[in-house]
Order: sequence, then structure tokens, then C-alpha cells
Amino acid sequence: MMDNKHWLLPEGIDEVLPPNANALEHLRRKMLDLYSSWGYELVFPPFIEYLESLLTGTGGDLDIQTFKLTDQITGRTMGIRADITPQVARIDAHQLRRDCPTRLCYLGTVLNTRPDGFAGSRSPLQIGAELYGHAGVESDLEILCLMLETMECAGVEDVYLDLGHVGIFRGLAEQAGLDSSQELALFDALQRKAVPEIEGLVESFGIDAAVGEMLCALAELSGDDALEQGRERLKAASSPVLEAIAELERLAGKLAERRPDVPVHFDLSELRGYHYHTGVVFAAFAPGLGQELARGGRYDEIGKVFGRARPARGFSADLKMLYRLSGTVDQNSETGIYAPACDEPELMQKIKELRAQGRRVVCALPGQTGDAQTMGCGEALEKQGEDWVVVAVS
Repeated sequence: MMDNKHWLLPEGIDEVLPPNANALEHLRRKMLDLYSSWGYELVFPPFIEYLESLLTGTGGDLDIQTFKLTDQITGRTMGIRADITPQVARIDAHQLRRDCPTRLCYLGTVLNTRPDGFAGSRSPLQIGAELYGHAGVESDLEILCLMLETMECAGVEDVYLDLGHVGIFRGLAEQAGLDSSQELALFDALQRKAVPEIEGLVESFGIDAAVGEMLCALAELSGDDALEQGRERLKAASSPVLEAIAELERLAGKLAERRPDVPVHFDLSELRGYHYHTGVVFAAFAPGLGQELARGGRYDEIGKVFGRARPARGFSADLKMLYRLSGTVDQNSETGIYAPACDEPELMQKIKELRAQGRRVVCALPGQTGDAQTMGCGEALEKQGEDWVVVAVS
């Protein structure tokens, strides 16, 4: 007998079934209500766009992660979004075109050609928030605090932050006079913190000794005291590097005042999203979990190609992963009300009233199998005298 495997899903593609789907939807509403309470307006970018619009200003990493296909109407290449952030930047720059600070939030499925850092999924349910039009560290602070409240809203405990600044490496690379291929090779080695390889590259590039020493030091500048160590070991760096360190210090100070309960880990070689981030980069982690729960940063230049290079920062997370970590259960299955198969007008009116109150009422169908408990109901409608009343299912 031939095995029937038509039901199998592609690797990294999942689906959410009852009762988890209802609980996930409840968490989605809580998250979007949270963002609304902070003044973030909801947008729904399209799932698919022309490739040049989808990838403009994002670097090669997103290109590799994007599924591509041909538009049968125009013959142009289209892409299925692998990240919603560039789409929201396009909306701010090209569609809204506001002069004041703009706060936008979003939620939608993205599709990746390869498993993403978010729990190895290729189809995360990406949720996030973006703030445009303000260049100060106060905007970074707001986004960081909103990301932390997102974790709390999901019930994720003991969150700690990883903070870095891509301007540090970028400034040192410019000071060293690296060309694009040298910068890319050093970038790759730094991400792996491969110290011998970094030292070998620096030596082979013939970089000034002082600058080379600072580049080698980056891989070691991580931990609680990385900022203090960075000020000392990078004191001969160019002004953009020193300004980046000072900016990170200002943000860390404000964050400590606002959220003294949140541990912060600094990593001056952290280059997450290096190809389009322009300043602070950050991620949220929880003890015992190897992957990041949320990530974000500043990306001031991404809107330039859409006509307006506004200051921008934001974060994103996979709502499905946050739900799995939250331990949330669907409460509706415990409070559902089972109604018998009956067309009596009084029963129909009672069902209508209960549903208007937000109760979940499941109507039996004639001849069906399964009782109230089988249908996920802890209560049932029962006729007592002339009235229909809700009673507990024994």
C-alpha cells in the first residue's frame, strides 16, 4: 500500500489548531491594544510586492530570505515578504508623508526561504512597532520599553536585553580604510567572534597598528562592563565611534532609570541587521532559551530610497513563539455553553442574548455524535419550566 503524504507540510511551515488558535488570537488582540494605548497606528502591508520595492535599502541578507516569483500580468519579478519592517518604512515615507513623529504597528505572516532566528520557523507571525521622525535616544528608549512590555504582555518572564551599536564597527572600518570586501570578511569573523581569524585578517589588510588593535578588541568587548572597557580600549577611535559609544551610554542610563529591573548585556561587536541598521541594535532574551525573543534597532536611511530619509527605529517578534512561551490556554473551551438541537423561539432568543454577552454557545445538530463535554462545553442550556437556563454539565 502506498503511503499518502499529501498532508505533510514543508519543513519550517506550521499551522495553529484549536484551542491554540483562539488563544493566539486573544494574545494578538492584547498586543495590538497595547500598541494602540501607546499611540501606535495599525497598518496592513501587502503579503507580496514587486521585488525592487520589497528589498530596496535592505541589503543582501533579506534578498536571500525572499521567495521570488513572476507576475503573470506584467512579467515583473515579485517577492513574498520575508520582513514587514521595510514595507512599513515605505508606508511612512511614501504613503503617509507626515512631518511629525509617526508611530506605526503591524502584524502579519512572513515567509522565509530558510529557517529564521525566531525558533527556526520559516513562517513567523511577525508583530512589531516602528517610530519615525525623531532622532534622539528618547525614541530608542520608547521602542525598547514597548518591546519589554510586549514580552510582559505575553507572560514571558526574566527578560534581559542585549545592546550594541553598529556605528562602532562601521566607524572603525572607515577609519581603517577597508574596502567593501575587507569589511564584509571582518564583519563575518566578528559575528562568530573568531579572534584568531580577526587578527589574521587585520594583519593581512595592512591596517594601521592602532586601528587594527581596536578592531581586534571589538570581539572581546561584551558583558556588563563593555561600555567602560570600550571607552578605554577604543579611546583612539574616530569621533563617529566615540559618539556611538556615548550614545549607547546615554541610552543605557535612561533605560536604567526607566526599567531598573531589566538586566542589560552590552556587546560592542553586535552587528545584527548591519546592512540597514544605522545605530543602536538590540534583542530580548530569556534564560534557558538560545534564540532571541524580539529584535530591533535604528535604521535611519531605509526611507531614503522611498523619498524621505527620516529617523527610524523599531522592533519585531514572532507572535507564535511568544505564545508558545507564554503558557496561555484557551479559556473559552471551559466556559462554552451547549445548546440542544431545538428550533424553539425562546431558545433561539436565549442563545442570541448569551452571544451578545460574549458567551460562547455551541448548538447541537440533529443526529450528531458527541455530547456537551465532547464539544468542549462545561455548561449547557436546559429548559426549566418555561425558561431556558444555563446549568453546569455533570
